[in-house]
Amino acid sequence: MSRLHVDTAGTGPPLVLLHGFAMHGGLFAPIVDGLARRHRVHAVDLPGHGHSPAAFPFTLDALVAAVAGHMKSLGGPAILLGWSLGGMVAQRLARTQPALVDALVLACTTPCFVARDGWPHAMAAPTLARFGDELAASYEVTLERFLTLQVQGSERGRAALADLRAALFARGAPSRATLAAALALLTATDLREEAGDIAAPALVVTGQRDALTPAAAGAWLASAMRDARHVDIAGAGHAPFLSHRDEFAAALEVFFDARSAGFSRA
Repeated sequence: MSRLHVDTAGTGPPLVLLHGFAMHGGLFAPIVDGLARRHRVHAVDLPGHGHSPAAFPFTLDALVAAVAGHMKSLGGPAILLGWSLGGMVAQRLARTQPALVDALVLACTTPCFVARDGWPHAMAAPTLARFGDELAASYEVTLERFLTLQVQGSERGRAALADLRAALFARGAPSRATLAAALALLTATDLREEAGDIAAPALVVTGQRDALTPAAAGAWLASAMRDARHVDIAGAGHAPFLSHRDEFAAALEVFFDARSAGFSRA
């Protein structure tokens, strides 16, 4: 697989950032300076997104392999921060290659994006399928609408939406084939049975008003993992690191400090 595009900043222990569907690592730019005060930050463009070349088959394990390939070059385990789709990659990577992961931050993500029997904390499968049909028919308009969903319900959504719109096509657009494959991945993936096998200490951050990955999904995920805590950011939607930067940064600081002191769920 071709080498991923990765932006780096700062010094200290490595911190790897994984973005969400249809986005790229540049979306994290507003929070990189703060994170770089205590970490060497690696903002990754996932395959087929941003400046990283496309890769097929576009499967969860293929994404994990690509990210793990970069992490193996860091000289030791890293903190892995995954948002939305990137959070699914982070969950699978932490379970299958635990030696690479020092700790996890899972932001507005879920073990299962689509509602199933016994799993109401998700969108309905027809909703996601309809989004895929609209994407094929009207690519840019549909992605613009998708951005609005990212901040729907957030009390500071307008400012976050401006950041998302500015970043969306800053590195070109993912191909339709990549986006279709990513939607298929989101539709098919169910990581609930894997959650209990994740041993890395974890912080799960949710947005109280998240319309894409409900806060209840994050709360379930935190309770299912071995060593995790859950922080729900009041008034936030799907992108709290943009709409509620201070609250998001504070949650990470508490987690990082707790890890240094000896983290425990209790």
